[in-house]
Amino acid sequence: MTTLDDVYETFELIEDWSERYRYLIELGGALPPMDDALKTDATKVKGCLSQVWLVGRREGDVMRFAADSDAHIVRGLVALVLLVYDGRTPGEIASIDHRLVLERLGLDKHLSPGRSNGLHAMIGRIKALAAAEGA
Repeated sequence: MTTLDDVYETFELIEDWSERYRYLIELGGALPPMDDALKTDATKVKGCLSQVWLVGRREGDVMRFAADSDAHIVRGLVALVLLVYDGRTPGEIASIDHRLVLERLGLDKHLSPGRSNGLHAMIGRIKALAAAEGA
């Protein structure tokens, strides 16, 4: 199973951005499939140019998320976001500064404005779901 540290290491080894995007696509390809019944207007992330669906639920002390996208690179970004947030408590989710993750990977400078907005919309949705469960 890939971890966020694995992604950091791989990005350090791969200097070419087209290869890094290819790696993100591979990450997205490894995502477990999301049940089509969960792909509704209610679970669709607003603010993404591509279609992105995201659901979250609390399991014990931690949040579990499932998500999918109809675009390959965005599906890779979904996988990255899940590596950051899935399996964490609502308090941990609230305290994570995703900008540091994006900066360390260089994605803060290499995503198109549309993809960047969509990524921030996904993260906002995760934080909102976690906040609702943490109350």
